[in-house]
Amino acid sequence: MHTNTTTRQETLRVLFGVIPSWRLSQIERALFSPSIRSFGEITTLPALWRGPLHEERVFVSYREAQVFWSQKKDTFKALLTLADGKKIETVLMRNARGAFTVCVSTQVGCAMACTFCATGKMGFSRNLSSDEIVDQVRHWIYFLADHPEVSARISNVVYMGMGEPLANYEAVRQSLRTILAHTDIGPTHITVSTVGLVPMLDRILDDAEWPAVRLAVSLHSADPKTRKEIMPTSYDDFPETLARWAEQYFAKFDSKRRHLTFEYIMLSGVNDSEQHAEALIGFTRRIGKVRINLIPYNYTGDIFRKSTQREIDAFQERLESAGVDVTRRRTMGEDIDAACGQLAVRKRG
Repeated sequence: MHTNTTTRQETLRVLFGVIPSWRLSQIERALFSPSIRSFGEITTLPALWRGPLHEERVFVSYREAQVFWSQKKDTFKALLTLADGKKIETVLMRNARGAFTVCVSTQVGCAMACTFCATGKMGFSRNLSSDEIVDQVRHWIYFLADHPEVSARISNVVYMGMGEPLANYEAVRQSLRTILAHTDIGPTHITVSTVGLVPMLDRILDDAEWPAVRLAVSLHSADPKTRKEIMPTSYDDFPETLARWAEQYFAKFDSKRRHLTFEYIMLSGVNDSEQHAEALIGFTRRIGKVRINLIPYNYTGDIFRKSTQREIDAFQERLESAGVDVTRRRTMGEDIDAACGQLAVRKRG
């Protein structure tokens, strides 16, 4: 009965008919408890429900999980095999506060074809269901419970794994609502990353059900020509369109804590010149409350070279001297192909 596109709630309704919302909420809460690993252990459920639910195998949406540990034991990658045999990857990273950040995937593969990204080279297979997204977080909740030697709470979730989140809008929105409802992770500790699908960004502005999570736009160049070269799905007037959208975004979400993050991968000789820095400075000044996150390139093929430490330092110093808020992403899990841009269902570990 259960397929990869069928949610647990849909399966429950097929099996048992109309179900009160309090019962559905009760089940969802139990799913996030590290001490409960099957429907049979949810003692608040009627006994007549537990057997049929066990037979449907919907307690988790994946059938197998292989976990790879980085040498530093600060990053872990899970290769999850889904009900239909498709595979995705999710990453657990220790963050600067000593807690953990979960990086989730939203699609099998990706259609955006960004030339610096291993997932983009896979092509697109299918969207994930909201359960398949949520269960990546649940997987790591169980993992930490089973490994007290590395245990710490999960404080953040980033939608920066395989796929373009806003191309799977409905499932991503539902997964966000579920995580917020059943964990202690607040909306400012969840970030959804997007290449900038403008119709979906516009939809967020008018969607009362979209949670107030943070947004990060994969910009990678404020020069339209350069961006198009490394991100084939971009278009000539993207910076102009994004600037207009950002004005509406800040008008709707007026908050001193609210800012947009622009992600910027550092590619030697491609987008790290003084001219590219100046273009980025001009663009950020136009938009206002922006944080630039510089990302060292992680090897995914022979096309690009990562910017050197000196090149990144010079680029960052130029931005900061112009008053731009800049952070630099730490490279983590490169030895298990778990770093930014490397997710491509490889089993190296």
